[in-house]
Amino acid sequence: MKSKKNLVFLGMMGSGKSSIGSLVAKKLKLQFVDIDKEIEKNLKITIRKIFETKGEDYFRKIEEKITLKELKLNSIVISLGGGAFTNKNIRREVLKNHISFWLNWDNKILIERIKNNKKRPLTINATDKDLIDLIKNRTNIYSKALYEIKCDNLTKNEIVNKIQKIYETN
Repeated sequence: MKSKKNLVFLGMMGSGKSSIGSLVAKKLKLQFVDIDKEIEKNLKITIRKIFETKGEDYFRKIEEKITLKELKLNSIVISLGGGAFTNKNIRREVLKNHISFWLNWDNKILIERIKNNKKRPLTINATDKDLIDLIKNRTNIYSKALYEIKCDNLTKNEIVNKIQKIYETN
């Protein structure tokens, strides 16, 4: 029996929320929503530009509004932005009504993926120590997800299959 609950992917930027979420949605024949892309589509501006021109606080307010709206839909796959789950309203909604998956990777892998990435406003001038601190702070929050998927030694297909099995038992 398939659940009507949404599958929600959370984790650090660079953890594969969008790519894994998209693959899971295709496999389960469900709609896929990438919150960061929804924000850019709604505001007709990149997230980096939002951070540069309006600041992080403005971005987080928009992120909350769009995320909570998308979470009202049923039976879809949602990829949250890296910081979205740190918002208590988003986190409460996800934990109460949805199936959440934390895509967890070793810090070294994440740092390699996100360091100096010009598309990611929080990492542009960040040192390795800054990134490790960010990962540590968020890990405490991400660990509240219903399921943790340790991704380090898995292929994308193995991650997708693991998530599919969990979803089908819910």
